[in-house]
This record gives sequence, C-alpha cells and structure tokens, in this order.
Amino acid sequence: MSYYISKTLHTDFNSAVTQVKDALKEEGFGVLSEIDVDDTLKKKLDVDFRKYKILGACNPPNAHKALLTEPNVGTMLPCNVVVQETEPNKIEVVAINPQASMIAIKNDELQEIAGNIKEKLEKVIQSI
Repeated sequence: MSYYISKTLHTDFNSAVTQVKDALKEEGFGVLSEIDVDDTLKKKLDVDFRKYKILGACNPPNAHKALLTEPNVGTMLPCNVVVQETEPNKIEVVAINPQASMIAIKNDELQEIAGNIKEKLEKVIQSI
C-alpha cells in the first residue's frame, strides 16, 4: 500500500495551488495550514529550494468522528497535501493515503473513516 496519492499537472505553480484548494473545498475539506517550504528554508537556512507547499487539509465531520474513535489520532491530523514544482510548469500534487498512515493504530472503526477520507482525497487528485 502506497503512503500517498499523486498526479502531475502541466501548469504554473500558483495555478496548481489554487486548483488543489478548489478541489479540496469541493470534497468538503478546508485548508487549516499552508506551509511555504521553499520560503521557510530560504529564511531559516539561506538555501534555495524548489517551489513546495504543504497544505494541511481537514474534513471536519470525519476528523470529528476520528477524534471520537481514537482520542490521540490528532497527532496524525490534518491530512497533508503537497504541491511541488519538479520542473518549470510541471507540478506534482501528492496527498497522504490516510489508510496507510493509520495502519499503526489497531482500530477498525478508524480504518473505515480513513477509507472514506482516502476516497475523498482520490477524488480531489483525479479532479485537478
């Protein structure tokens, strides 16, 4: 089982980020955090890095169910979606496979919730 779901887009970086955010919204996700990795690495380490953003996506109904099922699952939330430029106008979008990340937790109800989120993230990736 792969730990991620991915797709490559042929567009500019900012357009890809917008497309991903719109697709997440369509599937009921909100973006709780946005980490600009290349900017952070430049500020903290003075190194240049490719355009790379981590979007912390949350589907509130399923996050609530997961937290009720497994109180410490918050250590694995939200679901991260990465948007990175691998070449000019070649953007890879990668979402976590929540079933793979939750496999360490022996809880069948949580696995069912993770399966639901995986389906939603697959739809996000397919729709962009």
